[in-house]
Amino acid sequence: MRFKRSEKVADLVRKEISQILLEELKDPRIGFVTVTRVTLSDDLRIAKVYYSVFGGEQEKQESYLGLESATGYIKRELGRRVRLKYMPEITFLFDDSLEYG
Repeated sequence: MRFKRSEKVADLVRKEISQILLEELKDPRIGFVTVTRVTLSDDLRIAKVYYSVFGGEQEKQESYLGLESATGYIKRELGRRVRLKYMPEITFLFDDSLEYG
């Protein structure tokens, strides 16, 4: 079974974003956020970052606002850590699959 390059890069991006959120971001709005998965377009230009939040509706909303405001910083840090020709546009999407499970 062969993996597409976008899948390998997506896994690396997921790990790096998780590290950035855990160790570097000091935004109090971003609570217990877990990056569940990242999907990248085949040309590696668009990254959809799926995340879950421990807490209620208020925490989800605040975490989303915190992530949106930190997108530029996350993208810059990602550029330092991951060598790609183009840094993908990052979109944060709430992953509600854990709630169903």
